Amino acid sequence: QVQLVESGGGLVQAGGSLRLSCAASGRTFSSYVMDWFRQAPGKEREFVAHITWSGGITRYADSVKGRFTISRDNAKNMVYLQMNSLKPEDTAVYYCAVRRLFGPATPEYWGQGTQVTVSS
Repeated sequence: QVQLVESGGGLVQAGGSLRLSCAASGRTFSSYVMDWFRQAPGKEREFVAHITWSGGITRYADSVKGRFTISRDNAKNMVYLQMNSLKPEDTAVYYCAVRRLFGPATPEYWGQGTQVTVSS
């Protein structure tokens, strides 16, 4: 059974940094893509970034490009989201998720989420 557990959220001032972690377990993820999504109050869940488990190919939403960096540690089955130059509009619950590399765009598995709050 796949489990994704996020951690690292919290309260930070605008301009600050946070690093989110996602611990993945329950299967081999070599042919999977790891995603980060976020959902702000009253808004739809939106894509933030992804990384392929093999090859480490990354993609970012325009809103976070140049400020956020996604990475993974294959040996530890961990995915990270380094968030710098945070803005109040980055406030949201952040979720990690996993999907097959050549499968549907909608992730198969989701974590429980971690709250990020950026104060102005």
